Amino acid sequence: MTVNTQPVAERPDPRAYGLPVVEQDQIPDELRSLVDGVRNLVDAVANTEADSATLAEADAAVRALNDKLNSARREVGTMIRRTMGDGSDELGTITNIVAGTTNPAAPPLDLEHVEGGVHGTVTLNTTFQGPPGLVHGGWIAALLDQAVGSASAVETSPGMTAKLEVNYRHPTPLFTPLEISAQVRSTERRKVYVTGRIRAHGKVTAEAEALMIRIPMDEG
Repeated sequence: MTVNTQPVAERPDPRAYGLPVVEQDQIPDELRSLVDGVRNLVDAVANTEADSATLAEADAAVRALNDKLNSARREVGTMIRRTMGDGSDELGTITNIVAGTTNPAAPPLDLEHVEGGVHGTVTLNTTFQGPPGLVHGGWIAALLDQAVGSASAVETSPGMTAKLEVNYRHPTPLFTPLEISAQVRSTERRKVYVTGRIRAHGKVTAEAEALMIRIPMDEG
């Protein structure tokens, strides 16, 4: 196998594919606050035992807000360019279900570029629950998929997941800071081999082996 661990310097511009790009600093503080509020609202709705009158009042308020916010919607596929702590850039869809800046359904995951890959932390509430008190296995896989994809993108160039194998080592708890990390192991032409893991209290609860396929520069 021919291995090339050098990053790809040139990156595709999503605008060449007809996709709008929003810069991180263009997201209004009011929208960021609204995202946090709705994220908390989802958890409140999932766990509420409020009386019928309160539920009806809340339902009417939410329906009115839906009508107001849907009056102006972004184009499907809108991308966001995020500047990481070390100055490197990361591109992703703005409504990404795992790390979308404007998506309240996404957990508050913030990955940063580190040597060889990415690292970040996230704490999950009952919105992400599977077994009692534990994170749903599907969300564990989703977090690892996001991490290996981000590592591949910042170390080489954007690509798609071709294979993701997850090994669930131990139960992953809710309400606990989880360390999410991923590192590029090697590359072979368009193939990028990445490993990822989740830790709780320093113990690995899940790990992944992934194969990413870089998007060819001449496609679009």
